[in-house]
Amino acid sequence: MSENTLTNKDLEEILLEEMETSLGQKADLIVYNDDFNTFDWVIQCFMEVCHYAYDQSEQLSILIHFKGKATVKSGSLEILKPIKDALVERGLSAVIETYKDAQ
Repeated sequence: MSENTLTNKDLEEILLEEMETSLGQKADLIVYNDDFNTFDWVIQCFMEVCHYAYDQSEQLSILIHFKGKATVKSGSLEILKPIKDALVERGLSAVIETYKDAQ
């Protein structure tokens, strides 16, 4: 085995470090418009999953309808992933877009 060969343990440590870094990375949760979900259902999802008030949930659903998509929440990947997963489980089209801090 040469000096430059990484062991499985080395690879695991590198992957864990990268994962921890990406979990803290700033991101946006974006929901896209579709032809399947009703306004009432999208509003209910935002109220239940994001814990938004009715008015805010309604405004977001209207924005998504007319603009095609909207940023529903911003934060770390660690916070947004379970929210995105819950919205997707309810049939909404949601993705997380990460971005780097401006320095």
